Amino acid sequence: MNTFGKAVAAVCFAGAMAPAAHAEKFFSSSSVSALYGTNYKVTPEELVTFTYENVTAHNWGDTFFFIDRLQSRGDTAEFNETYGEFSPRASLSWLTGQPMAFGPVKDVLVAYTYEFGTNDDPFVPAFDNHLTGIGLSWDVPGFQYVDTNVYYANNDESADDWQLTVTWGLPFNVGAASFLFDGFMDYSSAASDHKAEMHINPQFKLDLGAFSNNPGVLYAGVEYSYWRNKFGLDQDLVFVDGTENAVSALVKFHF
Repeated sequence: MNTFGKAVAAVCFAGAMAPAAHAEKFFSSSSVSALYGTNYKVTPEELVTFTYENVTAHNWGDTFFFIDRLQSRGDTAEFNETYGEFSPRASLSWLTGQPMAFGPVKDVLVAYTYEFGTNDDPFVPAFDNHLTGIGLSWDVPGFQYVDTNVYYANNDESADDWQLTVTWGLPFNVGAASFLFDGFMDYSSAASDHKAEMHINPQFKLDLGAFSNNPGVLYAGVEYSYWRNKFGLDQDLVFVDGTENAVSALVKFHF
């Protein structure tokens, strides 16, 4: 990791390890989910994905961690992949003691993401990527959260690039039914060995738990994945269309 990346990681770690007397946890939530989808690209077309997620919010910042286990289904060759991310952010308002809010921006944060992955394809190596940058938390009416992060990505197996990440969560009701529309968008710049890529991944979920007076516990819905130039691959070299349009059914349980 470069010097700046080490500094950002150290700041985020310092926030995460802040003494209990100075740190306040607002909430913590974990979940497991299962997805089944088809029409994936580069990976086998038919996949089942199991995901564990954890998100926390503190007065010093926030953390997000997830790990995916992808497994092929159907007539495709056997494929198994593990992929995860850990993303702590440290609030500059908390670090400096001065409010960093302006206009619709609620806070400015130092952002870091660690990406890791491995699979059983002998031609695709395991990797560890380190992304460092700046994040903004936005106050958008109706949304639980809207966050943007701009990173410099120190990539393990490809040339370094820049990445913009947008995440959002929008709860809403239709009659007696409660829904959650959330997801993310990643845009990575082109570099010497890969194209620019964009991945938009929203989920539309019905809160089943709300019907039994247990809101926010059990969800069912769909996930849509649109990926342009998936993994930044040049289709002229790999003979694969890099545009993905995949829909998956999902069930998600929070605990």
